[in-house]
Amino acid sequence: MEMAKPDETSVETWKQITDAGIRVMRIPTPFQVGRVNTYLLEDDPLTLVDSGPNSGKALDELERQLEALGHGIEDLELVIVTHQHIDHLGLVDIVAKRSGADVAALDLLAPFLENFGDDAERDDAEAAALMRRHGISEEVVTALRQVTGSFRAWGSKAHVTQPLHDGDLLELRDRRLEVQHRPGHSPSDTVFWDEDRRILLAADHLIKHISSNPLISRPLDGSAERTQALVTYLDSLRKTRELPAEIVLSGHGEPITDHRTLIDQRFAMHQRRAEKLSGLIAEQSRTGHELAQAMWGDVAVTQAFLTLSEVIGHVDLLVNAGVVREVEDGEVLRYEATSDRPADELGDLIPGGNPVAGKG
Repeated sequence: MEMAKPDETSVETWKQITDAGIRVMRIPTPFQVGRVNTYLLEDDPLTLVDSGPNSGKALDELERQLEALGHGIEDLELVIVTHQHIDHLGLVDIVAKRSGADVAALDLLAPFLENFGDDAERDDAEAAALMRRHGISEEVVTALRQVTGSFRAWGSKAHVTQPLHDGDLLELRDRRLEVQHRPGHSPSDTVFWDEDRRILLAADHLIKHISSNPLISRPLDGSAERTQALVTYLDSLRKTRELPAEIVLSGHGEPITDHRTLIDQRFAMHQRRAEKLSGLIAEQSRTGHELAQAMWGDVAVTQAFLTLSEVIGHVDLLVNAGVVREVEDGEVLRYEATSDRPADELGDLIPGGNPVAGKG
C-alpha cells in the first residue's frame, strides 16, 4: 500500500456532510489499518452503513458514539453491508438482532454472509493453494492460516433481508442511493451514490491515505477461475472517476474532496509498480514470492498474502500486455520476460487507457 500525507478536512466539507444527515463514527479494530468508519444516516429508516468488527470493544464504542448522537442500537432500522471484510461486517448480526433492523447487502454477497464461517474457510484454503503455487513456503502458509483462522472470530454470519443489485435505487425518506458494484478490493465492494448531494459512500473502494489493496479472492459466483483482482479494480476505479462526486466517504481515514486527482495518482502508482516488476523479471525469471521479496524484503507473516496479491495483480498487467509470460516450474509458477524492452518503454499498462499517461 502506498501512503499519502494526512491533512485536515475543511470545516466546509464537514458541514456539507453533516447537513446531508450523515454522521461519521470511527470504530476500533485490531488490524493494522486502524479504526473503521461507520456511517449513520439520520433518515427514515435510521440507517447504519457497516458496523465494525465483532468485539466487545467495538460494540461498546459503537453504542457510545450512537448515544452521543442521540440514538441507540435499538433505534436502527436498516444496516447496509458494503463488502465482505470482517472489520466492516463483524457486528452486523448483533446489531440486527438487537434492533430488528433489516440487513441490506449486494445479492452476490448474501450467501457469503449467510455462510460466513464455511465460506471464510474455503477462502483461506484457496489462498493457501495460491501461495504455494507462487513459491511461498509451507511453513509460512501454515502460520498464516493459523493467524487468519484466529481473525475469523472478528467476523460473523448475518442474514440478509434486503438483497441489493447493481443499479438498484435504495430509497430513504430524504435521499436516494444508487447501488453500484465496484469489485476489486474485494469481489463484493459496493458503493452508494447520492446524486442529489454528490456524495459517494465508498467504503474501501477508495481511501485517501492508503491505496486499497486488490486482494485475490474466491469469486462469489462460484467460478473456479482466478480473478484478476487489480485489473478488475482499475476498471472499477475508472467508473468511479466519471462520477461528479464532491465528497467521497471512505471506510478508513478522512473524506476525499478531489477523487479524480486521487484516482489519477493511483493509476500512476500502479503503472510505476508494474514497470518496476517488469524490470525485476527482465533480470531473471522469478516466482511471485521472489518478486514480493525483491520489492519489500522479508515481510511479516500476516502481510505475506497481501504482498503476493499486490505482485500478482501488477504482473497480470504485464502478462495481459504480452511482455511477461507464466512458466510452469514443477508445482510452482514462475514469470519470465518475453522481450528485452526496457520498463520505461512498455507504454500504458492501465486497462482502458491511463488518464495520466505521459504526465510524469
